[in-house]
Amino acid sequence: MLVAANFVIAVGFGLVAPALPTFARSFDVSMTAASVVVSAFAVARLVFAPASGKLVTALGEQKVYLTGISIVAVSTGACAFANSYWQLVLFRSVGGFGSTMFTVSAIALLIRLTPAPLRGRASGLWGTGFLMGSVTGPLLGGGLLIISIRAPFLVYAGLLFVAVFIVWWFLRNSTLAARVEDDSVPFTLREAFAHRAYVAALGSSFANGWAVFGVRVSLVPLFVEEVLRRDGAFAGTALAVFAAGNVAMLTLSGKLTDSWGRKPMVLIGLLVSGGGTIWVGFTDTVPLFLTATVVAGLGAGLLAPPQQATVADVIGSKSRGGPVLAAFQMAADIGAVVGPISAGLMADYLSFGTAFAVTGSLCLLAAVFWLTAPETLPRPVEPETRQHPTPDEAVATELPGGADVSSERSRT
Repeated sequence: MLVAANFVIAVGFGLVAPALPTFARSFDVSMTAASVVVSAFAVARLVFAPASGKLVTALGEQKVYLTGISIVAVSTGACAFANSYWQLVLFRSVGGFGSTMFTVSAIALLIRLTPAPLRGRASGLWGTGFLMGSVTGPLLGGGLLIISIRAPFLVYAGLLFVAVFIVWWFLRNSTLAARVEDDSVPFTLREAFAHRAYVAALGSSFANGWAVFGVRVSLVPLFVEEVLRRDGAFAGTALAVFAAGNVAMLTLSGKLTDSWGRKPMVLIGLLVSGGGTIWVGFTDTVPLFLTATVVAGLGAGLLAPPQQATVADVIGSKSRGGPVLAAFQMAADIGAVVGPISAGLMADYLSFGTAFAVTGSLCLLAAVFWLTAPETLPRPVEPETRQHPTPDEAVATELPGGADVSSERSRT
C-alpha cells in the first residue's frame, strides 16, 4: 500500500511541478519570488518535521500518514483558487505541514517492517512507486496547462483524496501497520550523531534536497522557458525525463545497496548527480538538455536507496527513531528551502549556468564527507554462533571499531 499510495501521490505532485513556477510568475513576480513558492512548501516541512517525528511515536504511523495526506489534499485544492501571490504562498505552506507528516510516517513504517538485509531493495521499490508517478505526472500536467494553469492543482487534490481512501480501506484492519506498543528505548539524536555514516547521510540529504526537490522543481521550468524558449508543456516533459532516469536506476541501486554496500552506491550517485546537474546549466539545445537531465536523474536514482538504508541501519528496526528520521528529512528540506532562493538569485543576477554549477558542486562536496564514513551494511553472523537465528538476530550490525548500529546492540 505504501508503494501504491506513493505512485498516486507522485502523479499529482508531477502535475503541479511544472505549473507552480509559471502560476507564481502569472502574478507578475520575479524568478526569485517564483522560486520562493517552492521554498515555502519546504520551509513548512522543515518547521513541522520535529513535531511529525513526535506524532509518529505518540499516535502511530498510520494515523499520521492519513492525516498528512488529507492536509495536502485540502491545501492543494485551495491553491487552484488563489487570487494573489501571497495566497499561493500561504496555501503551499500549509501543504508542507501535511507533507512532512506522511513522509516521516511512511519511512518509519517502512523501516519497522523491513529486515536489514532487504532495506536497499525495499527503499528502491518504495521510491520506484513515487518516481513512476513522477514520470506520468509531468506529462499529464503539461497537457493540463493547456486547459488552465489552475487545473493541475484541482486534479492533484482529487488524486490525494483517492490515495487517502485506498490506504485507509486496505489497512484499516492490518495488524502489521497497526501502532506497536512496546517498552523499547527511543533512539536519540545524540546517539545518531555519534555515527559518522548518519552525519554523512545528513550532508548528502541536504545536497539532494537542494538539487532535486528545490532547484530542479523551481529552476528547470524557468530554464526551459528563458533559455530553450519552449513552453510549459515541455517543462513537464523535462521533469518526466529526469524522473525516468530515477526509475531506471532505483531497482538496480536497491539490489546493489544490499550486496555491494551502502557507501559505494551513495558515492557513485553523488558524483553522477552532481556532474549531470552542472552539465544541465551549460546546455543550449534541447537534445543536450535532455541528455544532461537523464544523467542527473540516473545519479539521483542511485543515491536514494543507500541513503535511506544507511539511516535505517543506524536506527535499527526495533528502535523508535522518529526524531532521527525527522532530522534526516529536515536536512533535505533545508536544502529545498535554501536551494531555490539561492539559485533564483544567481539566475537573476549571474546566469543559469552559475546556478546549476553551484548546485551540482554541492553534491560533489557531499561525496567528500562520505569518504570517511563507515559502511553500515549488516554482516552475517557466522553459522556456528547460533543454531536457529531469528531474522533480526541473523545479522550482526557493528560498524568498524565496534560502534553498534542496531537497537539490539546489547544482545548482539
